Amino acid sequence: MTTQDTPGHSLSDLPFSALLDALAGATPAPGGGSAAALAAAMGAALTAMVAGLTVGRPRYADAQEEMAAVLSRAETLRGALARAADADTAAYLAVTAAYRLPKESDAQKVERAAAIQAAMRRAAEIPLLTAGWCAELLDLAGRVAAHGNPNAGSDAAVAALLTHAGLLGAVRNVRINLHSISDADFCQAAEADAARLLREGARLLAAALAAADARG
Repeated sequence: MTTQDTPGHSLSDLPFSALLDALAGATPAPGGGSAAALAAAMGAALTAMVAGLTVGRPRYADAQEEMAAVLSRAETLRGALARAADADTAAYLAVTAAYRLPKESDAQKVERAAAIQAAMRRAAEIPLLTAGWCAELLDLAGRVAAHGNPNAGSDAAVAALLTHAGLLGAVRNVRINLHSISDADFCQAAEADAARLLREGARLLAAALAAADARG
C-alpha cells in the first residue's frame, strides 16, 4: 500500500487537530479502520522510543543487538500502519463508488456486482493485513518491556495497549466486511486468520504487560 491509495493528503501528515477533525466529521471515512491502524502506529512509535532509549546505553549492553533490531522493525511497521490508515479510507471510498455504478442494464448489473465484490474484498484484506502487523508489533512491545530501558516500562505497556486496540479494531473491520463478500472460501480463510490473530494478540498483550509490571 502506498500514499497513492488515498486521494489528497495522508492522514498521518495532518496536524493532530486536523486528524481529529477528520475522524470526527459527519462522513463515514476516515473511520474505525483508519483509526485502528493509527492507534497501532502510535504503539509502534512508542515501541521504537523505548528501544531507542536502550540502544547505546552501556547499562543495557546485553540488550543492544536485540533492541537495535526491534527499533528498526518498529519503525518499518510504523510506516506501514500509517499507510494502512490511508488505504483503509481509500478502500471504503472504492466500495461506495462501486455501489454508485449504474445498474439499468443486465450488463451494468453484472459489472456493478463484480466491482462491489472486488472493493469489499479489498476492504477486508487491508484490516486483516493491519491485524497481522499488530500481532508482530505486540511481540516487539513485549520485548522492549522485558529487555528495554526499565525506566520506560510504562511506555512499553502503553505501546502494547494501543497496538492491541488496533488489532481488535482491525479484526472488527475484517468481519463486518466479510458479511458482504460472496466468496465463501475467502471468507472462511479470512475468519480463521482473524480468529488466530485475536488469540495471538491476547497472549502477546498479557505477556507484554506482565513484563512491564515485573520491571516496574
